[in-house]
Amino acid sequence: MGKKSSQKKFSAMLDSDDTDSMSSSTSSMRFDHMTENGLDEVQVDKVVMLDQWLDALYEKRGSTREKALASIIEAFNSSLQYEFVEAKFATLLQQCLNSIKKGSAKEAALASHAIGLLALTVGPGEKAQEILEESLSPISDALRVRPETSKILSLLQCLAVITFVGGEDPEQTEKSMQIMWQVAHPKLGAHVATSKPSPAVIAMMVSSWSFLLTTVNSWALNPKSWQESISYFSTLLDKDDRALRMAAGEALALVFEIGSLEKFCGEAKDSSDPTTDEGKDSRKLMYLHGLRTKVLGQVRGLSAEAGGKGSAKKDLNSQRNTFRDILDFFENGSTPETLVKIGGDPLSTSSWTQYIQLNFLKHFLGGGFVKHMQENQFLHDVFDFIPKKKHLSGAEQRMSGSEKRMYRSPNSALNKARTQLLNKQRTLAQDKNSGYFAFDE
Repeated sequence: MGKKSSQKKFSAMLDSDDTDSMSSSTSSMRFDHMTENGLDEVQVDKVVMLDQWLDALYEKRGSTREKALASIIEAFNSSLQYEFVEAKFATLLQQCLNSIKKGSAKEAALASHAIGLLALTVGPGEKAQEILEESLSPISDALRVRPETSKILSLLQCLAVITFVGGEDPEQTEKSMQIMWQVAHPKLGAHVATSKPSPAVIAMMVSSWSFLLTTVNSWALNPKSWQESISYFSTLLDKDDRALRMAAGEALALVFEIGSLEKFCGEAKDSSDPTTDEGKDSRKLMYLHGLRTKVLGQVRGLSAEAGGKGSAKKDLNSQRNTFRDILDFFENGSTPETLVKIGGDPLSTSSWTQYIQLNFLKHFLGGGFVKHMQENQFLHDVFDFIPKKKHLSGAEQRMSGSEKRMYRSPNSALNKARTQLLNKQRTLAQDKNSGYFAFDE
């Protein structure tokens, strides 16, 4: 009885403000109402509040669920919620999946983001695998019905993150990549919408696809699935959308960095062609030569584009800088070197693989990026990053050593070794392909 009364009271607090704004305004609204009800925000235990927000996901009113999800996202961004995840992992996952299946576009987008944060919080292991297995079908179904753009973008990001954390083998990762690919290349059928995806959706698809490609050895990919990808990305370089061009350019740079180009380069097939294998190999080499000549010309042009009427100067400069880096890589084998300060500690990248991983996670985490980079062991393993000072939350400080180990990935050491091996393989591939585009024209 007491719990129901408390839950109704909390739901009323959430419902009393009909604003559609996200986490910052939600936070302000929440604490304003607490003050009105005689609650001191200093005394509010965040775990208790997370329980209240989780209870609010059972409410019938959509706006209540939306505000609860926004508050959960804010809490997961501001600190790593290990205690809450350990106790309520399955419940939060299932309620977020229900929101994806039945909620509004805004609610589904928020739920998708929350699931991605949940995966990053638990790190590799059984829970991350469960998130991927339970979420794959609902996300795939939601993408297939062509929802609003905001929902598609969040679903793609969520699928990328949960696969990045929970994908234990190349087949799982490639399955997610294929689901993404279908967003831009839908299979025609009675129950499939045929409307063309927007440039923003295609750009997110390409970025998410590239993010997952960074985790797969090229030799493990199914060559039948990606034979046309280089040619497709080349067509995107001609589109009148700078974000889309840059996403395609970075995807091409990554493909050439990891090697095994034959898996990404196809040509017109003629099953009746009686030519010998030697003749087919020669023709394929000619096709690849022509394709790389075309791509190099496109990259060179975009690196020096003058811009046009109404062009945003910031976007133009970003495009030029991106394609200058890509051109330098194609011609000289030089990869972009970046340096990011995480609470004063330097985090550097020196390959397209790391560059794409860092940018994607930075965009996904938003305001929570620094906090996660400081405290999230999984991200430390991914980027081989060790902060000089770990800023532990009060909850973590109260945990005993045995409790802390519960919140680590059970195969953290194995994951770190695997990540370091992949990065080493990318470096070798980069060395192998250095100057790959430096040919006589």
